[in-house]
Amino acid sequence: MASIRKVFSKNLKRLRLKKKWTQEELAERLDISTRYVQQLEGPTCPNVKIETIESLAKVLQAQPKDFFVE
Repeated sequence: MASIRKVFSKNLKRLRLKKKWTQEELAERLDISTRYVQQLEGPTCPNVKIETIESLAKVLQAQPKDFFVE
């Protein structure tokens, strides 16, 4: 079983690419830094606030649970 952080990172990237957005485009839509998006999609994903997951889900037109399915 992969760590929950790796699952989150992989799914975030998958959902972003499904929209054909760059990391910069996602960051702009969320009003966060591109560096933070890179960290979220990276191998050492930081702790993520529930509010951030909600915002990501909304802008990516996904459900919060979609970030956690293997």
